[in-house]
Amino acid sequence: MLSFEYSSIGDTFQISGVNGKKMAKEFIPDIALQDNTSQRLPCIIVVDGSRSMSYKKDGIRPIDSLNEGLKTLENELKQDDTAVQRVQLLVIRCGDEDRVEIVQDWVDALDFSAPEIVAKGRTPLGAAVGEGLKKIREQKQNYMEYGIPYNRPWLFIITDGGPTDRGWKRVADECREAENNNEVMVFPIGTEGANFEKLSLFSNRSPVVLDGLKFKEMFVWLSRSVSIASVAAQGEEVQIEAPDWGVTKG
Repeated sequence: MLSFEYSSIGDTFQISGVNGKKMAKEFIPDIALQDNTSQRLPCIIVVDGSRSMSYKKDGIRPIDSLNEGLKTLENELKQDDTAVQRVQLLVIRCGDEDRVEIVQDWVDALDFSAPEIVAKGRTPLGAAVGEGLKKIREQKQNYMEYGIPYNRPWLFIITDGGPTDRGWKRVADECREAENNNEVMVFPIGTEGANFEKLSLFSNRSPVVLDGLKFKEMFVWLSRSVSIASVAAQGEEVQIEAPDWGVTKG
């Protein structure tokens, strides 16, 4: 697992590995891309791992529902013969003292294992989304190097609050610009009580308010939607079902 200690002063990251030692970037051949040259749909899920996700709502902790939802996503994808070969996932958690973690690096759905998200600390959502955009660009480059076609990447932002880090507005602007350039599709999602005014700035698409804690239903929808999108030709517009687990804000 990699962790990124984010400093709001100057918007800098420190990348740490085992025992906190700084890591030098090395080229490691991507075996998954070598062995499976199918067209890919890369999907990044940015999840809120802040302390407020542990506060009970109607006797249930949102973090528990989120973790159950991620397990549902794993099971749904692995039962889909198309998705297991074509969908790739990366999961990013933000929390602690402005920390961003890649809790699941790029992996085909076939090998995806739902990470356990812990709830503590603040919500450096801007830093997490910025890291997501960076990872998308890097993975696109990997696809090109291996001659693998790909669909437009999807980026999900899931929170019960709003960004607490300095510089998040700059990242939100970058996110919308990436959407305008057809580089990514962004899906902002918030539980009831989230800061939808701020969340809406990350996308040209209106955020969705989660109905209660229907994370399982949301991830079932996500699984089916990415499966449909993964078989579309490059550049083809895809019609996906409207969410049945929440309502569009605004």
